[in-house]
Amino acid sequence: MTDTILTIANNTAVPLQRVPNLPVNTFRETLLDLVNQQQRRVSAFFAMPGVNQGLELIAVLAHDKDHTCDLTRTIVQGEFASLTPECPALAWFERELAEQYGVAIPGHPWLKPIRFQPPMPNAAATPATPAKAITVGDTDYFTMDGEGAHEVAVGPVHAGVIEPGHFRFQCLGEDVYSLEISLGYQHRGVEKMLLGGPDRRTLPMLATVSGDSTIASTTAYAQLCECLAPSLKPSPDALLLRGIAAELERLACHVGDLGALAGDVAFLPTASFCGRLRGEFLNMTAEICGNRFGRNLVRPGGVKFALTPAKAEKILRWLGHVSKDVDNALDLMFEAAAVLDRFENTGPVSKAAAHDIGLVGPAGRASGLDCDIRFSHPYACYADTAPVRSEASGGDTLARALIRRHEITASTNWLKEQLAIWKKDNRTTPAAAALPALAPDSIAVSLVEAWRGEMCHVAVTDAQGAFRRYKIVDPSFHNWFGLALSMRGEQISHFPICNKSFNLSYCGHDL
Repeated sequence: MTDTILTIANNTAVPLQRVPNLPVNTFRETLLDLVNQQQRRVSAFFAMPGVNQGLELIAVLAHDKDHTCDLTRTIVQGEFASLTPECPALAWFERELAEQYGVAIPGHPWLKPIRFQPPMPNAAATPATPAKAITVGDTDYFTMDGEGAHEVAVGPVHAGVIEPGHFRFQCLGEDVYSLEISLGYQHRGVEKMLLGGPDRRTLPMLATVSGDSTIASTTAYAQLCECLAPSLKPSPDALLLRGIAAELERLACHVGDLGALAGDVAFLPTASFCGRLRGEFLNMTAEICGNRFGRNLVRPGGVKFALTPAKAEKILRWLGHVSKDVDNALDLMFEAAAVLDRFENTGPVSKAAAHDIGLVGPAGRASGLDCDIRFSHPYACYADTAPVRSEASGGDTLARALIRRHEITASTNWLKEQLAIWKKDNRTTPAAAALPALAPDSIAVSLVEAWRGEMCHVAVTDAQGAFRRYKIVDPSFHNWFGLALSMRGEQISHFPICNKSFNLSYCGHDL
Protein backbone atom coordinates (compact mmCIF):
# COMPACT_ATOMS: atom_id res chain seq x y z
CA MET A 1 0.00 0.00 0.00
CA THR A 2 1.09 3.56 -0.73
CA ASP A 3 -0.43 6.78 0.48
CA THR A 4 -2.71 6.90 -2.55
CA ILE A 5 -3.74 3.30 -3.32
CA LEU A 6 -4.39 -0.02 -1.66
CA THR A 7 -3.15 -2.98 -3.71
CA ILE A 8 -5.01 -6.27 -3.24
CA ALA A 9 -5.29 -9.60 -5.01
CA ASN A 10 -8.37 -10.65 -6.92
CA ASN A 11 -11.07 -12.12 -4.69
CA THR A 12 -9.96 -10.25 -1.57
CA ALA A 13 -11.93 -8.36 1.09
CA VAL A 14 -10.47 -5.60 3.24
CA PRO A 15 -11.88 -3.03 5.71
CA LEU A 16 -13.06 -0.04 3.68
CA GLN A 17 -11.11 2.33 5.93
CA ARG A 18 -7.86 0.82 4.59
CA VAL A 19 -8.61 2.20 1.12
CA PRO A 20 -6.97 5.66 0.96
CA ASN A 21 -9.53 8.48 0.97
CA LEU A 22 -7.84 11.15 -1.12
CA PRO A 23 -8.52 14.82 -1.81
CA VAL A 24 -10.28 15.12 -5.15
CA ASN A 25 -7.30 16.55 -7.04
CA THR A 26 -4.96 13.88 -5.67
CA PHE A 27 -7.52 11.20 -6.60
CA ARG A 28 -7.65 12.54 -10.15
CA GLU A 29 -3.87 12.68 -10.51
CA THR A 30 -3.47 9.19 -9.05
CA LEU A 31 -6.09 7.63 -11.31
CA LEU A 32 -4.72 9.23 -14.48
CA ASP A 33 -1.17 8.23 -13.62
CA LEU A 34 -2.14 4.64 -12.93
CA VAL A 35 -4.12 4.28 -16.18
CA ASN A 36 -2.01 6.33 -18.59
CA GLN A 37 1.50 5.80 -17.24
CA GLN A 38 1.41 2.53 -15.27
CA GLN A 39 -0.86 0.50 -17.59
CA ARG A 40 -3.73 -0.14 -15.21
CA ARG A 41 -7.18 -0.93 -16.62
CA VAL A 42 -10.44 0.52 -15.32
CA SER A 43 -12.43 -2.43 -13.95
CA ALA A 44 -14.95 -0.38 -11.98
CA PHE A 45 -15.62 3.27 -11.20
CA PHE A 46 -18.71 4.02 -9.15
CA ALA A 47 -20.28 6.08 -6.38
CA MET A 48 -22.21 5.54 -3.19
CA PRO A 49 -23.57 7.93 -0.55
CA GLY A 50 -20.90 8.98 1.94
CA VAL A 51 -21.37 8.05 5.59
CA ASN A 52 -21.53 11.68 6.66
CA GLN A 53 -21.90 13.81 3.54
CA GLY A 54 -21.28 13.94 -0.16
CA LEU A 55 -20.71 11.02 -2.50
CA GLU A 56 -17.91 8.54 -2.20
CA LEU A 57 -16.21 7.69 -5.51
CA ILE A 58 -14.36 4.37 -5.68
CA ALA A 59 -12.04 3.25 -8.47
CA VAL A 60 -10.96 -0.37 -9.03
CA LEU A 61 -8.01 -0.62 -11.42
CA ALA A 62 -6.65 -3.95 -12.64
CA HIS A 63 -2.89 -4.46 -12.93
CA ASP A 64 -2.69 -7.46 -15.19
CA LYS A 65 1.10 -7.94 -15.17
CA ASP A 66 1.27 -8.01 -11.37
CA HIS A 67 -2.01 -9.95 -10.99
CA THR A 68 -3.35 -7.33 -8.57
CA CYS A 69 -6.02 -4.65 -8.23
CA ASP A 70 -5.52 -1.08 -7.02
CA LEU A 71 -8.24 0.62 -4.97
CA THR A 72 -8.59 4.31 -4.26
CA ARG A 73 -11.45 6.67 -3.35
CA THR A 74 -12.50 10.27 -2.74
CA ILE A 75 -15.47 12.33 -1.58
CA VAL A 76 -17.20 14.73 -3.97
CA GLN A 77 -19.86 17.34 -3.29
CA GLY A 78 -22.16 17.17 -6.31
CA GLU A 79 -19.49 17.94 -8.95
CA PHE A 80 -16.54 16.10 -10.42
CA ALA A 81 -14.56 17.42 -13.37
CA SER A 82 -14.50 14.86 -16.17
CA LEU A 83 -11.49 12.61 -16.66
CA THR A 84 -12.79 11.27 -19.98
CA PRO A 85 -10.75 13.62 -22.24
CA GLU A 86 -7.56 12.18 -20.69
CA CYS A 87 -8.90 8.66 -20.04
CA PRO A 88 -11.53 7.59 -22.64
CA ALA A 89 -12.17 4.29 -20.80
CA LEU A 90 -14.01 6.33 -18.15
CA ALA A 91 -16.54 7.84 -20.59
CA TRP A 92 -19.44 5.50 -19.90
CA PHE A 93 -18.61 5.23 -16.19
CA GLU A 94 -18.95 9.00 -15.86
CA ARG A 95 -22.23 9.00 -17.78
CA GLU A 96 -23.47 6.35 -15.35
CA LEU A 97 -22.27 8.41 -12.38
CA ALA A 98 -24.18 11.48 -13.56
CA GLU A 99 -27.33 9.48 -14.18
CA GLN A 100 -27.31 7.41 -10.99
CA TYR A 101 -26.39 10.14 -8.52
CA GLY A 102 -26.98 13.46 -10.25
CA VAL A 103 -23.31 14.42 -10.19
CA ALA A 104 -22.39 17.34 -12.42
CA ILE A 105 -19.38 16.36 -14.56
CA PRO A 106 -18.11 19.43 -16.42
CA GLY A 107 -15.80 18.70 -19.34
CA HIS A 108 -17.42 15.40 -20.34
CA PRO A 109 -17.98 15.23 -24.12
CA TRP A 110 -21.68 14.42 -23.76
CA LEU A 111 -23.42 13.32 -20.56
CA LYS A 112 -26.27 11.48 -22.20
CA PRO A 113 -28.38 9.03 -20.17
CA ILE A 114 -26.92 5.55 -20.28
CA ARG A 115 -29.90 3.57 -18.97
CA PHE A 116 -32.59 6.23 -18.51
CA GLN A 117 -32.92 5.07 -14.91
CA PRO A 118 -34.32 6.92 -11.90
CA PRO A 119 -31.65 8.17 -9.47
CA MET A 120 -30.22 5.77 -6.90
CA PRO A 121 -31.24 6.14 -3.22
CA ASN A 122 -29.78 9.26 -1.60
CA ALA A 123 -28.76 10.69 -4.95
CA ALA A 124 -27.62 14.28 -4.91
CA ALA A 125 -30.09 16.93 -6.04
CA THR A 126 -28.00 18.78 -8.64
CA PRO A 127 -28.73 20.25 -12.05
CA ALA A 128 -27.55 17.00 -13.63
CA THR A 129 -30.54 15.16 -12.15
CA PRO A 130 -33.31 14.73 -14.76
CA ALA A 131 -35.92 17.42 -14.34
CA LYS A 132 -38.69 15.62 -16.21
CA ALA A 133 -40.23 12.20 -16.29
CA ILE A 134 -37.82 9.64 -17.69
CA THR A 135 -38.67 8.13 -21.06
CA VAL A 136 -36.26 5.55 -22.42
CA GLY A 137 -34.67 6.81 -25.62
CA ASP A 138 -35.84 10.41 -25.12
CA THR A 139 -32.57 12.30 -25.59
CA ASP A 140 -30.53 14.24 -28.13
CA TYR A 141 -28.53 12.38 -30.75
CA PHE A 142 -25.64 13.15 -33.06
CA THR A 143 -26.59 14.64 -36.42
CA MET A 144 -24.70 15.20 -39.66
CA ASP A 145 -25.48 17.85 -42.28
CA GLY A 146 -24.45 18.15 -45.89
CA GLU A 147 -25.46 17.09 -49.36
CA GLY A 148 -26.17 13.38 -49.46
CA ALA A 149 -25.99 13.01 -45.67
CA HIS A 150 -28.80 11.01 -44.13
CA GLU A 151 -29.72 9.17 -40.95
CA VAL A 152 -30.78 5.55 -40.55
CA ALA A 153 -32.49 4.56 -37.30
CA VAL A 154 -32.65 0.87 -36.36
CA GLY A 155 -34.63 -0.46 -33.41
CA PRO A 156 -35.31 -0.50 -30.57
CA VAL A 157 -37.67 -3.25 -31.80
CA HIS A 158 -35.83 -5.59 -34.16
CA ALA A 159 -36.99 -8.08 -36.75
CA GLY A 160 -35.44 -10.99 -34.88
CA VAL A 161 -36.60 -12.08 -31.43
CA ILE A 162 -33.80 -10.29 -29.60
CA GLU A 163 -33.41 -7.73 -26.86
CA PRO A 164 -34.25 -4.09 -27.64
CA GLY A 165 -31.59 -1.52 -28.48
CA HIS A 166 -31.61 1.64 -30.57
CA PHE A 167 -28.94 2.26 -33.24
CA ARG A 168 -28.66 5.54 -35.18
CA PHE A 169 -26.35 5.73 -38.17
CA GLN A 170 -25.11 8.97 -39.72
CA CYS A 171 -24.36 8.09 -43.32
CA LEU A 172 -23.20 9.49 -46.62
CA GLY A 173 -24.62 7.09 -49.13
CA GLU A 174 -23.80 3.62 -47.87
CA ASP A 175 -20.81 4.77 -45.80
CA VAL A 176 -21.24 5.12 -42.04
CA TYR A 177 -19.62 8.15 -40.45
CA SER A 178 -20.97 7.54 -36.96
CA LEU A 179 -23.01 4.94 -35.10
CA GLU A 180 -24.70 6.03 -31.89
CA ILE A 181 -25.97 3.30 -29.58
CA SER A 182 -28.79 4.00 -27.12
CA LEU A 183 -29.74 1.34 -24.58
CA GLY A 184 -31.65 1.21 -21.32
CA TYR A 185 -34.78 -0.60 -22.52
CA GLN A 186 -33.88 -3.61 -20.33
CA HIS A 187 -33.16 -1.67 -17.14
CA ARG A 188 -34.55 -3.55 -14.14
CA GLY A 189 -32.89 -1.74 -11.22
CA VAL A 190 -30.74 -4.74 -10.25
CA GLU A 191 -28.07 -2.77 -8.35
CA LYS A 192 -30.76 -0.94 -6.41
CA MET A 193 -32.54 -4.19 -5.50
CA LEU A 194 -29.27 -5.72 -4.28
CA LEU A 195 -28.87 -3.06 -1.58
CA GLY A 196 -29.38 -4.43 1.93
CA GLY A 197 -28.62 -8.03 0.87
CA PRO A 198 -27.62 -10.72 0.72
CA ASP A 199 -31.01 -12.33 1.11
CA ARG A 200 -32.97 -15.12 -0.59
CA ARG A 201 -33.50 -12.95 -3.68
CA THR A 202 -29.84 -12.12 -4.25
CA LEU A 203 -28.58 -15.29 -5.94
CA PRO A 204 -31.58 -15.64 -8.33
CA MET A 205 -31.21 -11.99 -9.36
CA LEU A 206 -27.50 -12.34 -10.05
CA ALA A 207 -28.10 -15.55 -12.01
CA THR A 208 -30.29 -13.59 -14.42
CA VAL A 209 -28.33 -10.31 -14.74
CA SER A 210 -27.37 -11.62 -18.18
CA GLY A 211 -28.91 -15.04 -18.68
CA ASP A 212 -26.23 -16.41 -20.99
CA SER A 213 -23.54 -15.59 -18.38
CA THR A 214 -25.18 -17.24 -15.37
CA ILE A 215 -22.11 -19.22 -14.30
CA ALA A 216 -19.81 -16.19 -14.58
CA SER A 217 -22.10 -13.89 -12.61
CA THR A 218 -22.93 -16.34 -9.83
CA THR A 219 -19.25 -17.29 -9.54
CA ALA A 220 -18.31 -13.63 -9.01
CA TYR A 221 -21.01 -13.28 -6.35
CA ALA A 222 -19.99 -16.50 -4.61
CA GLN A 223 -16.36 -15.38 -4.52
CA LEU A 224 -17.32 -12.03 -2.98
CA CYS A 225 -19.25 -13.81 -0.23
CA GLU A 226 -16.36 -16.20 0.37
CA CYS A 227 -14.02 -13.20 0.77
CA LEU A 228 -16.38 -11.50 3.20
CA ALA A 229 -17.09 -14.71 5.16
CA PRO A 230 -13.78 -16.59 5.43
CA SER A 231 -15.49 -19.61 7.01
CA LEU A 232 -16.85 -20.38 3.53
CA LYS A 233 -14.08 -22.44 1.97
CA PRO A 234 -15.04 -24.19 -1.26
CA SER A 235 -13.34 -27.53 -1.79
CA PRO A 236 -10.86 -27.92 -4.67
CA ASP A 237 -13.39 -30.16 -6.41
CA ALA A 238 -16.09 -27.50 -6.09
CA LEU A 239 -13.74 -24.91 -7.60
CA LEU A 240 -12.92 -27.25 -10.46
CA LEU A 241 -16.61 -27.91 -11.11
CA ARG A 242 -17.17 -24.14 -11.32
CA GLY A 243 -14.44 -24.03 -13.96
CA ILE A 244 -15.98 -26.93 -15.89
CA ALA A 245 -19.36 -25.18 -15.89
CA ALA A 246 -17.74 -21.89 -16.98
CA GLU A 247 -16.05 -23.53 -19.95
CA LEU A 248 -19.28 -25.26 -20.99
CA GLU A 249 -20.94 -21.82 -20.87
CA ARG A 250 -18.12 -20.42 -23.01
CA LEU A 251 -18.45 -23.26 -25.54
CA ALA A 252 -22.22 -22.92 -25.88
CA CYS A 253 -22.02 -19.18 -26.51
CA HIS A 254 -18.99 -19.22 -28.82
CA VAL A 255 -20.50 -21.98 -30.96
CA GLY A 256 -23.80 -20.10 -31.06
CA ASP A 257 -22.04 -16.87 -32.04
CA LEU A 258 -20.13 -18.46 -34.92
CA GLY A 259 -23.34 -20.04 -36.16
CA ALA A 260 -25.07 -16.67 -36.05
CA LEU A 261 -22.16 -15.06 -37.94
CA ALA A 262 -22.50 -17.76 -40.60
CA GLY A 263 -26.21 -17.00 -40.84
CA ASP A 264 -25.54 -13.28 -41.35
CA VAL A 265 -23.49 -14.05 -44.46
CA ALA A 266 -26.02 -16.64 -45.65
CA PHE A 267 -23.69 -19.59 -45.06
CA LEU A 268 -26.46 -21.89 -43.98
CA PRO A 269 -24.65 -25.21 -43.35
CA THR A 270 -22.61 -23.84 -40.43
CA ALA A 271 -25.52 -21.72 -39.25
CA SER A 272 -27.76 -24.76 -39.04
CA PHE A 273 -25.19 -27.07 -37.47
CA CYS A 274 -24.12 -24.58 -34.80
CA GLY A 275 -27.69 -23.84 -33.81
CA ARG A 276 -28.07 -27.48 -32.87
CA LEU A 277 -24.59 -27.89 -31.39
CA ARG A 278 -25.04 -24.93 -29.03
CA GLY A 279 -27.92 -26.85 -27.50
CA GLU A 280 -25.66 -29.87 -26.92
CA PHE A 281 -23.37 -27.86 -24.64
CA LEU A 282 -26.34 -26.37 -22.82
CA ASN A 283 -27.66 -29.87 -22.26
CA MET A 284 -24.29 -30.93 -20.81
CA THR A 285 -24.69 -28.21 -18.19
CA ALA A 286 -28.24 -29.42 -17.54
CA GLU A 287 -26.83 -32.92 -17.00
CA ILE A 288 -24.85 -31.51 -14.06
CA CYS A 289 -27.46 -29.33 -12.37
CA GLY A 290 -30.81 -29.74 -14.15
CA ASN A 291 -30.76 -26.30 -15.78
CA ARG A 292 -29.34 -25.58 -19.24
CA PHE A 293 -27.96 -22.18 -18.16
CA GLY A 294 -26.49 -23.44 -14.91
CA ARG A 295 -28.87 -21.72 -12.53
CA ASN A 296 -28.53 -22.82 -8.90
CA LEU A 297 -25.27 -24.64 -9.57
CA VAL A 298 -22.82 -22.12 -8.10
CA ARG A 299 -23.44 -20.76 -4.64
CA PRO A 300 -21.32 -19.24 -1.87
CA GLY A 301 -19.17 -21.92 -0.29
CA GLY A 302 -19.12 -24.26 -3.28
CA VAL A 303 -21.78 -25.78 -5.52
CA LYS A 304 -25.27 -27.17 -4.97
CA PHE A 305 -25.05 -30.22 -7.24
CA ALA A 306 -22.50 -33.01 -7.38
CA LEU A 307 -20.78 -34.20 -10.52
CA THR A 308 -20.63 -37.95 -10.08
CA PRO A 309 -17.98 -40.06 -11.88
CA ALA A 310 -20.81 -41.60 -13.94
CA LYS A 311 -21.99 -38.16 -15.08
CA ALA A 312 -18.43 -37.12 -15.80
CA GLU A 313 -17.99 -40.17 -18.02
CA LYS A 314 -21.26 -39.47 -19.83
CA ILE A 315 -20.33 -35.81 -20.50
CA LEU A 316 -16.83 -36.86 -21.60
CA ARG A 317 -18.24 -39.25 -24.21
CA TRP A 318 -20.82 -36.66 -25.22
CA LEU A 319 -18.15 -33.99 -25.60
CA GLY A 320 -16.08 -36.31 -27.77
CA HIS A 321 -18.61 -36.73 -30.54
CA VAL A 322 -20.02 -33.18 -30.30
CA SER A 323 -16.56 -31.65 -30.67
CA LYS A 324 -16.07 -33.54 -33.95
CA ASP A 325 -19.31 -32.09 -35.28
CA VAL A 326 -18.24 -28.60 -34.18
CA ASP A 327 -14.89 -28.93 -35.97
CA ASN A 328 -16.61 -30.09 -39.16
CA ALA A 329 -19.13 -27.24 -39.07
CA LEU A 330 -16.48 -24.61 -38.47
CA ASP A 331 -14.10 -26.05 -41.08
CA LEU A 332 -16.83 -25.57 -43.67
CA MET A 333 -17.12 -21.88 -42.81
CA PHE A 334 -13.46 -20.98 -42.40
CA GLU A 335 -12.55 -22.75 -45.66
CA ALA A 336 -15.19 -20.86 -47.66
CA ALA A 337 -13.63 -17.99 -49.59
CA ALA A 338 -16.96 -16.15 -49.78
CA VAL A 339 -17.21 -16.12 -45.97
CA LEU A 340 -13.62 -15.03 -45.41
CA ASP A 341 -14.08 -12.23 -47.93
CA ARG A 342 -17.02 -10.86 -45.90
CA PHE A 343 -15.19 -11.17 -42.56
CA GLU A 344 -11.70 -9.97 -43.42
CA ASN A 345 -11.09 -6.20 -42.98
CA THR A 346 -14.71 -5.70 -41.89
CA GLY A 347 -15.26 -3.67 -38.72
CA PRO A 348 -11.65 -3.32 -37.53
CA VAL A 349 -10.78 -1.83 -34.14
CA SER A 350 -7.08 -1.02 -33.80
CA LYS A 351 -5.03 -2.14 -30.82
CA ALA A 352 -4.53 1.49 -29.77
CA ALA A 353 -8.26 2.26 -29.91
CA ALA A 354 -9.11 -0.98 -28.10
CA HIS A 355 -6.67 -0.07 -25.35
CA ASP A 356 -7.92 3.50 -25.01
CA ILE A 357 -11.59 2.59 -24.64
CA GLY A 358 -10.90 -0.49 -22.51
CA LEU A 359 -12.09 -3.39 -24.68
CA VAL A 360 -12.17 -6.73 -22.86
CA GLY A 361 -12.61 -10.41 -23.68
CA PRO A 362 -12.50 -11.90 -27.19
CA ALA A 363 -13.08 -8.47 -28.74
CA GLY A 364 -10.03 -7.07 -26.95
CA ARG A 365 -7.89 -10.13 -27.66
CA ALA A 366 -8.85 -9.97 -31.36
CA SER A 367 -7.36 -6.44 -31.43
CA GLY A 368 -4.10 -7.69 -29.92
CA LEU A 369 -4.72 -6.93 -26.23
CA ASP A 370 -3.54 -9.41 -23.60
CA CYS A 371 -6.71 -9.45 -21.52
CA ASP A 372 -7.96 -12.71 -20.00
CA ILE A 373 -8.75 -12.82 -16.29
CA ARG A 374 -8.18 -16.59 -16.20
CA PHE A 375 -4.46 -15.85 -16.68
CA SER A 376 -3.97 -12.30 -15.38
CA HIS A 377 -6.03 -12.68 -12.19
CA PRO A 378 -6.61 -16.44 -11.85
CA TYR A 379 -9.56 -17.64 -9.74
CA ALA A 380 -11.47 -20.85 -9.00
CA CYS A 381 -9.41 -23.65 -10.53
CA TYR A 382 -7.56 -21.48 -13.04
CA ALA A 383 -4.59 -20.85 -10.76
CA ASP A 384 -3.77 -24.57 -11.07
CA THR A 385 -5.09 -25.44 -14.52
CA ALA A 386 -6.54 -23.47 -17.43
CA PRO A 387 -7.21 -23.85 -21.16
CA VAL A 388 -4.46 -22.87 -23.58
CA ARG A 389 -4.34 -19.10 -24.05
CA SER A 390 -5.81 -17.92 -27.37
CA GLU A 391 -4.48 -14.97 -29.36
CA ALA A 392 -5.32 -13.14 -32.58
CA SER A 393 -4.63 -9.82 -34.25
CA GLY A 394 -6.15 -7.51 -36.82
CA GLY A 395 -9.17 -6.45 -34.78
CA ASP A 396 -11.64 -7.19 -37.58
CA THR A 397 -14.62 -9.52 -37.77
CA LEU A 398 -12.38 -12.36 -38.93
CA ALA A 399 -10.10 -11.94 -35.90
CA ARG A 400 -13.09 -11.91 -33.53
CA ALA A 401 -14.38 -15.10 -35.19
CA LEU A 402 -10.97 -16.80 -35.06
CA ILE A 403 -10.56 -16.01 -31.37
CA ARG A 404 -13.81 -17.81 -30.70
CA ARG A 405 -12.74 -20.81 -32.77
CA HIS A 406 -9.40 -21.04 -30.98
CA GLU A 407 -11.10 -20.81 -27.61
CA ILE A 408 -13.56 -23.54 -28.58
CA THR A 409 -10.64 -25.86 -29.28
CA ALA A 410 -8.79 -24.86 -26.11
CA SER A 411 -11.83 -25.18 -23.83
CA THR A 412 -12.84 -28.52 -25.37
CA ASN A 413 -9.37 -30.02 -24.88
CA TRP A 414 -9.20 -28.74 -21.31
CA LEU A 415 -12.64 -30.14 -20.47
CA LYS A 416 -11.71 -33.54 -21.85
CA GLU A 417 -8.60 -33.60 -19.64
CA GLN A 418 -10.41 -32.50 -16.49
CA LEU A 419 -13.40 -34.81 -16.94
CA ALA A 420 -11.07 -37.77 -17.51
CA ILE A 421 -9.22 -36.95 -14.27
CA TRP A 422 -12.51 -36.46 -12.44
CA LYS A 423 -13.73 -39.89 -13.55
CA LYS A 424 -10.39 -41.58 -12.79
CA ASP A 425 -10.07 -40.06 -9.30
CA ASN A 426 -13.71 -40.80 -8.44
CA ARG A 427 -14.29 -37.20 -7.38
CA THR A 428 -17.49 -35.68 -6.04
CA THR A 429 -18.59 -32.32 -4.68
CA PRO A 430 -20.12 -31.82 -1.24
CA ALA A 431 -23.00 -29.38 -0.88
CA ALA A 432 -22.19 -25.78 0.05
CA ALA A 433 -22.71 -24.59 3.63
CA ALA A 434 -25.25 -21.97 4.64
CA LEU A 435 -24.24 -18.34 4.11
CA PRO A 436 -23.03 -16.76 7.39
CA ALA A 437 -22.94 -13.06 8.24
CA LEU A 438 -20.58 -11.03 6.06
CA ALA A 439 -17.74 -8.88 7.39
CA PRO A 440 -18.95 -5.36 8.24
CA ASP A 441 -17.61 -2.08 6.82
CA SER A 442 -15.60 -3.88 4.16
CA ILE A 443 -15.02 -3.87 0.41
CA ALA A 444 -14.46 -6.96 -1.73
CA VAL A 445 -13.55 -7.29 -5.43
CA SER A 446 -14.09 -10.27 -7.71
CA LEU A 447 -12.99 -10.46 -11.35
CA VAL A 448 -13.99 -13.40 -13.55
CA GLU A 449 -13.55 -14.09 -17.25
CA ALA A 450 -17.08 -14.46 -18.60
CA TRP A 451 -17.33 -15.68 -22.18
CA ARG A 452 -17.67 -12.05 -23.36
CA GLY A 453 -14.75 -10.91 -21.21
CA GLU A 454 -13.96 -9.44 -17.83
CA MET A 455 -16.87 -9.29 -15.38
CA CYS A 456 -16.26 -7.25 -12.23
CA HIS A 457 -18.36 -7.45 -9.04
CA VAL A 458 -17.63 -5.15 -6.09
CA ALA A 459 -19.42 -5.34 -2.75
CA VAL A 460 -19.25 -2.73 0.00
CA THR A 461 -20.84 -3.71 3.32
CA ASP A 462 -22.28 -1.54 6.09
CA ALA A 463 -21.83 -1.84 9.85
CA GLN A 464 -24.20 -4.82 9.91
CA GLY A 465 -22.53 -6.66 7.04
CA ALA A 466 -25.34 -5.89 4.55
CA PHE A 467 -24.65 -4.61 1.05
CA ARG A 468 -24.23 -0.85 1.24
CA ARG A 469 -23.33 -0.92 -2.47
CA TYR A 470 -23.11 -3.74 -4.98
CA LYS A 471 -21.51 -2.77 -8.27
CA ILE A 472 -21.64 -4.96 -11.39
CA VAL A 473 -19.61 -4.21 -14.52
CA ASP A 474 -20.59 -6.60 -17.28
CA PRO A 475 -18.11 -7.01 -20.16
CA SER A 476 -20.68 -5.49 -22.50
CA PHE A 477 -20.41 -2.21 -20.58
CA HIS A 478 -16.78 -1.95 -21.74
CA ASN A 479 -17.42 -3.15 -25.29
CA TRP A 480 -20.51 -1.42 -26.68
CA PHE A 481 -18.50 1.61 -27.74
CA GLY A 482 -16.10 -0.79 -29.49
CA LEU A 483 -18.99 -1.85 -31.73
CA ALA A 484 -19.69 1.81 -32.52
CA LEU A 485 -16.03 2.36 -33.47
CA SER A 486 -15.99 -0.76 -35.65
CA MET A 487 -18.66 0.74 -37.91
CA ARG A 488 -16.86 4.00 -38.69
CA GLY A 489 -16.05 4.03 -42.38
CA GLU A 490 -17.95 0.78 -43.00
CA GLN A 491 -20.90 0.23 -45.26
CA ILE A 492 -24.16 0.12 -43.34
CA SER A 493 -24.86 -3.35 -44.75
CA HIS A 494 -21.92 -4.61 -42.66
CA PHE A 495 -23.65 -3.78 -39.39
CA PRO A 496 -25.26 -7.21 -38.82
CA ILE A 497 -21.87 -8.88 -39.21
CA CYS A 498 -20.05 -6.42 -36.93
CA ASN A 499 -22.83 -6.54 -34.38
CA LYS A 500 -22.80 -10.33 -34.26
CA SER A 501 -18.99 -10.44 -34.05
CA PHE A 502 -19.27 -8.59 -30.72
CA ASN A 503 -22.63 -10.11 -29.68
CA LEU A 504 -23.01 -7.91 -26.61
CA SER A 505 -25.62 -8.16 -23.91
CA TYR A 506 -28.31 -5.52 -23.67
CA CYS A 507 -29.59 -6.59 -20.26
CA GLY A 508 -26.04 -7.13 -18.93
CA HIS A 509 -25.39 -3.49 -19.74
CA ASP A 510 -28.76 -2.18 -18.57
CA LEU A 511 -28.87 -4.07 -15.25
